[in-house]
Amino acid sequence: MIPIRDTAPCYTRPYVTWALMFICISLFLFLQASPDKLHHYIIYIYGMVPARYTNPEWAVAMGYPIDYYLSFVTNLFLHGGWLHLIMNMWFLWIFADNVEDRMGHGRFIIFYLLCGFIATAVQWLHTPELVMPVVGASGAIAGVLGAYFFLYPYARIILWIPILLLPIFIEVPAIAFIGLWVIFQMAKASTAVMFYEGVSDVALWAHLGGFVAGFLLFHFFLRKDYPA
Repeated sequence: MIPIRDTAPCYTRPYVTWALMFICISLFLFLQASPDKLHHYIIYIYGMVPARYTNPEWAVAMGYPIDYYLSFVTNLFLHGGWLHLIMNMWFLWIFADNVEDRMGHGRFIIFYLLCGFIATAVQWLHTPELVMPVVGASGAIAGVLGAYFFLYPYARIILWIPILLLPIFIEVPAIAFIGLWVIFQMAKASTAVMFYEGVSDVALWAHLGGFVAGFLLFHFFLRKDYPA
């Protein structure tokens, strides 16, 4: 099932959401066109490599500069492939505009980056020895989903069921769609813990950490002057 759009009204233009999408897409295209050496350098330096912070001696030996956890934020703007980028930008396009509308532009960008930072930290805590970079906006977008889950629980999400590419569409409440998404993330994370020593090719713990951060923090960022 692929979400196509939502039905929640939005009363302001989501400039921050558009800017985030523009930065992520532009960086991805730049890296795709860059030499492999530069591409590798940016992904490993500005992506979050957990072992870099868990084992500083190893990081120094590998030539990592001190960044004081800068990569816990910069990784949110990097993506590992076309599907990774498209899925994240699609979810950001559908869900972030309404959350930005309820928070205002300034509060929303702080909320987004804070959720992303917390999501990345949770991933680091669960895979502290990982030597591969964690990249992607997924953790911050999970925070947006956490806010949307409580702000618009009964908004309708239009889903496309791609059976033989036929135009089969259904509507479900946001609370059901996002709830199933969370259950799916928890199931995959549990499977990774039981069978793969907690390691997965998807930053599942970042997804869950971002979602929890989003629904715990969103009410601190809501606009006081939002029209009822």
